[in-house]
Amino acid sequence: MNEIPIGSRGTFELVVGPDHLANRFKDATLPAVLATPVMILVMENAALNAIKPHLDPGFSAVGTHVDVAHLAATPVGRRVIGEAEVTRVDGRRIEFTVRAFDGTELIGAGTHQRALIELAKFAERLRAKTGAG
Repeated sequence: MNEIPIGSRGTFELVVGPDHLANRFKDATLPAVLATPVMILVMENAALNAIKPHLDPGFSAVGTHVDVAHLAATPVGRRVIGEAEVTRVDGRRIEFTVRAFDGTELIGAGTHQRALIELAKFAERLRAKTGAG
C-alpha cells in the first residue's frame, strides 16, 4: 500500500437535479433544495478522490464516519463542488476535512473518516455474510 500523504486533496462536482432534492427523499412539502444526504455523497466522493491516486490496485476505501453541518440551501441547477483534504492517517483509517460550495457560498463543512479495504477480501466477507457464493 502506498503511503497517503497528509494534505492530499480531492474534489467532486454534481449539478443539482430533481433526483437530488430533499422533497424527493423526505417530505414532499419541502422546497426544491439539495438534500443533506446528497451533499454528504459529494463530500465522500471528494474524499475518495483525494486518496485514489495513492491506492494500490485492488484497494479502495469505505466511509465509516461523517460529522458535517449543512449550512445553506442549494436550488436545482446549481453546481455543487465538494472538497476534501487528508488531515490524518492512522493505519487503515484516514481522516478528512470536507466542505461543499454551490458557486455562491459555503453550503456544508465538517469531517469525514474512511477505512482502507482490500476489495477481494471485502467481497469475500460480504459473500460469507449473505450466504451467496
